[in-house]
Amino acid sequence: MMADFDISAFLQTLTQRAGVYRMFAADDELLYVGKAKNLKNRVSSYFRARGLNSKTVALVSRIHHVEVTVTASEAEALLLEQTLIKQHKPQYNILLKDDKSYPFIHLSEHEYPLLAYRRGKKRRDGRLFGPYPNAGAARDTLNYLQRLFLLRSCEDSYFNHRSRPCLQYEIKRCSAPCVNKISQQDYQQSVRQATLFLQGKSQELLQELQAQMLAAAETLDFEKAAALRDQIELLRQTQEKQFVDAGQGEADAWAIVEWQNVLCIHRLAFRQGRLVASKNYYPENPAGESNEQLLLDFISQFYLADHALEGIPRDLVVDVGDEDVEPLLEALRLHRQARVQHSRGGRGQNRKWLHMASENARTGAQTKISGHQAALNKLSQVAELLNLAEPPKRIECFDISHSQGEATYASCVVYGEEGLMKQRYRRFSIKGVVAGDDYAALEQAVTRHLTRLKEQDDLPGLLLIDGGKGQIGRIQEVLQRLQLSSLPAFGISKGETRKSGWEFLWEAGATQPIMPDAHHEGFRLLQWVRDEAHRFAITGHRKARAKSRSQSDVDSLAGVGPKRRRELLLHFGSLKNMRSAPREELEKVPGISKKLAEQIFMQLHGE
Repeated sequence: MMADFDISAFLQTLTQRAGVYRMFAADDELLYVGKAKNLKNRVSSYFRARGLNSKTVALVSRIHHVEVTVTASEAEALLLEQTLIKQHKPQYNILLKDDKSYPFIHLSEHEYPLLAYRRGKKRRDGRLFGPYPNAGAARDTLNYLQRLFLLRSCEDSYFNHRSRPCLQYEIKRCSAPCVNKISQQDYQQSVRQATLFLQGKSQELLQELQAQMLAAAETLDFEKAAALRDQIELLRQTQEKQFVDAGQGEADAWAIVEWQNVLCIHRLAFRQGRLVASKNYYPENPAGESNEQLLLDFISQFYLADHALEGIPRDLVVDVGDEDVEPLLEALRLHRQARVQHSRGGRGQNRKWLHMASENARTGAQTKISGHQAALNKLSQVAELLNLAEPPKRIECFDISHSQGEATYASCVVYGEEGLMKQRYRRFSIKGVVAGDDYAALEQAVTRHLTRLKEQDDLPGLLLIDGGKGQIGRIQEVLQRLQLSSLPAFGISKGETRKSGWEFLWEAGATQPIMPDAHHEGFRLLQWVRDEAHRFAITGHRKARAKSRSQSDVDSLAGVGPKRRRELLLHFGSLKNMRSAPREELEKVPGISKKLAEQIFMQLHGE
């Protein structure tokens, strides 16, 4: 803490009202944002003479000054706190980093709505249902919906240009509204029923289908009655397979467990008394908060984030005091117009759910530890194999991918003490290199990457190159130029047979390769990381090549400038749709005359 920050004088001026406090470093970096029912008591607790843990001490040592904002209530303070955290992402606050990557099911706004899997920012028309705990759960639900209600899954650009049903209709996964195999009224009925299913109102839907089946039987429409009977049976099977029965209730149960310094928060979501979501979270605790406070902060971020629009339960089961959770409940009333009840899980069904959440959190923490230990053991095996002074905390592996020099890409994948660190993966588009010169491409990518890491003082423990003596020799020159000669660097190359397990390991500057045992755990890890780098490089290369080829074909159309090219792509969606469209359809595009449409049609078909 800076000497010119008079904490005693500052604390004397603090109010005892509710509000938000912001802690800043000397360079005005926002370190931490917190909310308090009583600002004076809460902020004073950071500056006690004793009783602080090491993380809180580290935070306090960097504080240069503190600013506060008084609010009308603790609920308003909580809303302001969450807004500031999302806006500034302070270093010492826990961050719900993956709130934009949850999978959803999207029902579009259209006369024949699309039902599809989505992930990412919610900038779409229509409705989003979720979030789902993982992609598999969302895709399974989507598969059931397609079988139950036959809603289309194709994008509008494909839907608008169909002249006959596609394979989805033939295998009974779609009712083919694109070619009028179903009326709009009947399709909207299916949409309404699918919405009931996604809202967890399966029992209401089941009763409705049963009533329709009886009505069809009474009017002697036995074919419709049989179809409804099959739909009811499939719905029952879906309920049995997808959900765990637990009586009644619309609740989320939360628990936090700390096991050998690993924190795990677990959420169980129950809808209509059935378990529909289960997920582990592993938050960091940079400010050294208590586990109870950390859990409350995390839950607040979870429900006040954008993705929670359709994920707020009627009951919140979490073992904290009513007075502690009341600001969140009030914030949800103000911000989400949602009335949520709180239970500490002391009795009945809520007690069982809270116990289940605690058991899952404990299992999650133990699994995390075992995975961490396995990764550490493998890194130790790598150090033994390569005769390193200590196990590398992070391995970074490079690979190059291109097709006869086209769209050259380099990939960098990372393996660390937690396993694959996909958030650190990088791709490099190689520019200004002679086509097919892998050495120069590799040199460019490694130079760019290590220069950045050196500036950040964040170098890896081991650099791995997909290549042999020549490639690692070129990288040795890069390391010498960057004054990083002490960084261990090895190449992994396939031998004469080109078979997996027969690779050589080349150390920078060595004249003879290392030929390890094919069953050595450290060697198998290096192979696996090399294969992951290869996969990641090829994926980037293929995307770039496809984009380049698509753009070049459209760009080469005579008489079509940027504006008309944009209108064509907006109208058709893709070059494939443009090629399959009749000449008359081209004339409907804004800015495309009849004469130009004919020219474009001839160019697209090589006439």
